[in-house]
Amino acid sequence: MSFLRALISTARMIRHTPNLGAGLPDDDEVLLDVPDERLGPTLVAAALGDHGPAAKLMATTREGAEWENRDRYATRLATFAHSRGDWLGDWLAASPRDPDALLVKAELAVRRAWESPARAERLRDVGPLIEAAADAAPRDPVPWRIALDHARGTHATHTAFEELWTQAVGRSSHHYGCHVSALLYLSAQWYGSHRECFDFAEQAAEDALPGSLVQALPVRAAFAHLMSGDGGASGAGAAAGVGPERLDAAADLAIALSGAYEAGDPWPAEVRNLLAYVLVSRGRWAEALEQFRLIGPYATSFPWASVSDDVLGRFLEVRDTAKLQVAMAMPLRPLRGTARRAGSGGHYA
Repeated sequence: MSFLRALISTARMIRHTPNLGAGLPDDDEVLLDVPDERLGPTLVAAALGDHGPAAKLMATTREGAEWENRDRYATRLATFAHSRGDWLGDWLAASPRDPDALLVKAELAVRRAWESPARAERLRDVGPLIEAAADAAPRDPVPWRIALDHARGTHATHTAFEELWTQAVGRSSHHYGCHVSALLYLSAQWYGSHRECFDFAEQAAEDALPGSLVQALPVRAAFAHLMSGDGGASGAGAAAGVGPERLDAAADLAIALSGAYEAGDPWPAEVRNLLAYVLVSRGRWAEALEQFRLIGPYATSFPWASVSDDVLGRFLEVRDTAKLQVAMAMPLRPLRGTARRAGSGGHYA
C-alpha cells in the first residue's frame, strides 16, 4: 500500500505542479534584498564615492518623520558601508555633526561590534556613538532602536532595557524596528522566555495601527520559538504556554496583514518571507505557496540566512518544495468545475 501511495503522490505531483507555478516569477527573476526606488540610486552613488544622495535621502526621512523608512535606509547604508565605507568617511569629514551621518556611523559601529569575538567589550566602546546620534536628532527613534540592540549585546538588565524602551516608544509608539529589538531581548534565546516573547508580541499587535508591520510581531515570536527547537507540542515551549495553536494564530494574523498589501509590494516583503517560512514549518503548504506568490520577486535575507549560507538558493528550494507538497495533496483527477489553484484562503478543491 505504501508503494501505491507513493505512485499516486508522484502522479499528482507530475499532473499539478506545472499549474501551480502560475503567478510565481521564474527563478532567475527572483532578487535578494532589492532596494526600493529611493534607496537604489543612493547606493549606486555611494558605490561611485558620492555621499550626497545618501545625505539628501536621510535628511528627507528625518525632516518628514519617516521613521520606518529612515530605519530601513540607515540599516542598508550601514550594510553597504561595512565593505565600502569611503563615501561615509567623506560624508563625516565634510559634516562631522550631521545627524544622518552620525546615525549611519552608529549603526555600522554596532554591527561591527556584534561580529567581534569580544562583542560585549566592543559594544561598550561604541556607546558614545549612539549617544551622539540620539543627541543630534532628539525626535528620532532610530538611535534608540540601535541603543536597544546595543543593550541586548552588553547584557543590560531588564530595568536598563525598559528605560531605553521608554525613550524609544516616547518618540514613536508604533515603531517596528524598536518593537523587533524589544522582542529579541525578551526571547528565550536572550533574556526572556517563550511566554514573555509571545505576550509582548501579541499585546503590541493588538495595539498596532491598521496595516502596521507591528502586527507581524507574533509571527516573529513564532519564528524565534521554532528556531529554538521547542516548537513541538510536547516541547519546552508548549510547557511554557506556547503550544501549536499559538503559533498558528500568529501565522493567521500575519496572513491577514499580508493581505492588506498588493502582491509584489516590496514594503512587506520581509514579513511575507518570514510568514512563508513559519507556514512551511507548520506544514501549511498551500498558504505558504500563496505567500510566495504575494512575495513575487522580492526574496529577503531574513529569515533564510538563519538556516542557510545560500540564502537565495534556500528561498527557491523551499518555494519549489511548497509547490510539490501542494501538488501531492491535490486530487489526481479534480472534480469538474473545481478550482485548480489556491484561492485567497489557500485551500484547494
